[in-house]
Amino acid sequence: MKTFKSRLIVVLVVVGVTVGLDQWTKYLATVHLQGEPDQFYFGDVLRLTHVHNTGAFLSIGSGLNDFWRPLLLNLFPALLLVALLYYIFKEKFLNGWQVIALALIVGGGLSNIVDRLLYGHVVDMLHLKAFGLQTGIFNVADMAIMAGMFIMLPFALRPAPAEESEERETVR
Repeated sequence: MKTFKSRLIVVLVVVGVTVGLDQWTKYLATVHLQGEPDQFYFGDVLRLTHVHNTGAFLSIGSGLNDFWRPLLLNLFPALLLVALLYYIFKEKFLNGWQVIALALIVGGGLSNIVDRLLYGHVVDMLHLKAFGLQTGIFNVADMAIMAGMFIMLPFALRPAPAEESEERETVR
């Protein structure tokens, strides 16, 4: 994806859809699940619940004091998201999939930061359990972050362009 304009459009759409869908599902969870018993689907594979998470992933950091929690859960992630946005628009060799993946990470991170700033917690509502394995309780923003990381994985594991040309010369 070569032009600034095309990247900007993709980033705005992906971040907007991610934040909008995440905020909508958190609203629905609050309206329909808060104070209600957990709802189970497909046996007990999918559980819908309502949890206020004052920490980060898997409630990490929820026990931090009032000085460290905002720094480590709001300021530091916000700075990382700004750096990621800078990278998206300055790195010349990102393809469309990489831009989408990084925008998913930005959208998910941004939506969770908004929740922490506005409400002091993030609403989590989804829990999966199958084949003896289970997840922590998560939300759509967390799924967007994980999807972005999953999409980026093949790109992170392939050799850098300079390494690829060296390998081709060695094979010849």
